[in-house]
Amino acid sequence: MNISIAPNQQTERANYKLLTGSIIPRPIAWVTTLAANGKVNAAPFSYFNIVTADPPMVSVSVQRKQGTPKDTAANAMREGEFVVHIGDEASIAKLNQTAASLPPDQSEVEYAGLTAVPSEAVRVPGIAEARIRMECVLERAIPLGGSEASPATDLLIGRVVRFHVDEALLDEGRIREQTLAPVSRLAGSSYAKLGERFSLDRPL
Repeated sequence: MNISIAPNQQTERANYKLLTGSIIPRPIAWVTTLAANGKVNAAPFSYFNIVTADPPMVSVSVQRKQGTPKDTAANAMREGEFVVHIGDEASIAKLNQTAASLPPDQSEVEYAGLTAVPSEAVRVPGIAEARIRMECVLERAIPLGGSEASPATDLLIGRVVRFHVDEALLDEGRIREQTLAPVSRLAGSSYAKLGERFSLDRPL
């Protein structure tokens, strides 16, 4: 028997638990931005996906804190650029470290002992340890949720202007997912590795 639940009759936290426990596994965007003082900010976000391939665009939803944009969203909106990386099994421990709540003038890249690498098409550096990174220009930032005076999130749409991919991952333009060994987000503090795969033919 299904239980019917009205979102407007329970707390935001209760809705959060239902969403993050149901919509799994979620890919993780490991995002770098430039702070106003030039420091490189880095943070992981699991509200992340593809928007379109023509031109290539990705979306990252950055939840606000009491109506105030987080550093990643504020930096991306100010500079108009950010870099998205794909976290994997080799980098997950340091990715998790970059989730620390540091002051805006401190770098999570430095804090986690990561290596900043210059980008080619944007000013924002990337993370050398990531085997896939996408340099993005901000196509659009859309405040959503909450109230008109105090939105709950900033939806960032980034247009990818440069891909950087470890050549060991490439097979005639396709990504070898087993070699990449991506990590996804579940609920709470749980993550998942790439599991059993299967194929189905699309109907004609």
